[in-house]
Amino acid sequence: MKAPRSLRRYLLAGILVPVLGLIALNTASLYSQALAAANTAYDRTLLASAKVIGEQLDVEGYDDLARVRATVPYSALEAFEADNRSRLFYRVSSLDGEMISGFAELPFWRGQLPQRPPYAALVDFYDARMGEEEVRVAILLQPVVSVAGRGMAVVQVAETLQLRRALARQILVDTAWRQAVLVAVIALVVVIVVQAGMRPVRRLSTELEGRAENDLTPIGAPDAPREVLPLLDATNHVMARLAHLLDNQKRFVRDTAHQLRTPLAVLKTQVQSALHGDVEPRQALLEINDTVDRATALANQMLALAKVEQLRQQRDAPVLDLAEVVRTVALELSPLVAGKDLDFELATAPAPVRSHEWMLRELTRNLLHNAIRHSPDGGPLSVWVAAEAGAAVLRLRDSGPGIAAELRPRLFQPFSPGDPRTGSGLGLAISHEVVAALGGTISLDNREMPAPEGEAGRVAGLDTTVRLPLAENPS
Repeated sequence: MKAPRSLRRYLLAGILVPVLGLIALNTASLYSQALAAANTAYDRTLLASAKVIGEQLDVEGYDDLARVRATVPYSALEAFEADNRSRLFYRVSSLDGEMISGFAELPFWRGQLPQRPPYAALVDFYDARMGEEEVRVAILLQPVVSVAGRGMAVVQVAETLQLRRALARQILVDTAWRQAVLVAVIALVVVIVVQAGMRPVRRLSTELEGRAENDLTPIGAPDAPREVLPLLDATNHVMARLAHLLDNQKRFVRDTAHQLRTPLAVLKTQVQSALHGDVEPRQALLEINDTVDRATALANQMLALAKVEQLRQQRDAPVLDLAEVVRTVALELSPLVAGKDLDFELATAPAPVRSHEWMLRELTRNLLHNAIRHSPDGGPLSVWVAAEAGAAVLRLRDSGPGIAAELRPRLFQPFSPGDPRTGSGLGLAISHEVVAALGGTISLDNREMPAPEGEAGRVAGLDTTVRLPLAENPS
């Protein structure tokens, strides 16, 4: 199992890795800049050395016939050597490269002076090698004038790079340890800030661990960081759904125990009566069969009521045509319609809704079954489905007795049948739960016949209307 990722480590890596990368780039750039600064500073020394050598030159003859002489003791350059960590070399040559004085190992300059020299002199600086050592060279074109002649000399002064590189490294080290301290401070601040920021989360975790098993009340954490609030909101939402599911399960168990107790008690009484011979065996079996049928129907309806809640939690419902589902259910219940010789009318038009097929079938079956059961033999019964005003509408018009006024307040409550002898009171409750789960509405209204003025109208039947949201993208 993969170990959980630490927020502290994540922040440290997310902050320190870019910082260390930037420091690495900055270090390389800093070393280059420090070396350039050291070159600028020490190039002045090379130029001063070249000028000292130039002042020691003498010449005989003029121009092409000039012969330059150099009498430069090496001790004249010792004043420019620093800390015995660098060594100076020089070479004096004619313009055509003929060596006049100095170190022959120092290669003659074959370059070209820049358009704008860095100093007010014919001077340039470049890097070269003298044997196995790298050196920095200053080249000075020195005019030489005397009473006996006039000419031009090339003065080269070279210095080894130990001192320059040591200075650049020292600057780099002095900066690097400060940057290291900065990184350490950043890491410490991240650890402290994360520790302080996670304190409300740890306190919340302790509070949750101390909760009772059935305590699903919303989590209150007013001091939690703003970034944690979406997680708290989602957790509270999940806990609310769990509380709703647990309440439904408790209610289901309670109602099941209460409602099944009666048919089981009746069944036990009927069996005892049959065993004692109080009724004829055939009559006893018929009564037992009727009780078992009613108990089975009750159990199926209670399971259907529980399944509605289960499907409510699923978010992947497909798009179905309500009209097609109603036609299918009407065909399944056609034997009941024929058995009562009802004047049945079915009119449908496409009405797409987003729902699980079982929910639409259960809704239609319960409503249509109730309408068939309460319609008188030979009476009219019409079913109409269409899309109307942005909703899928299912309307049933039966010719039954309607709904009594005293039943209307508890119309959709479970186990509140209009006639206890013919129903369990779960059909309308299931229909109401299905409609609520689909975000729709259901209404039952008595339809009255016109009556003379001053007299109450006679109930001619019941109009059941279901409105469900139309699917936005039917497929």
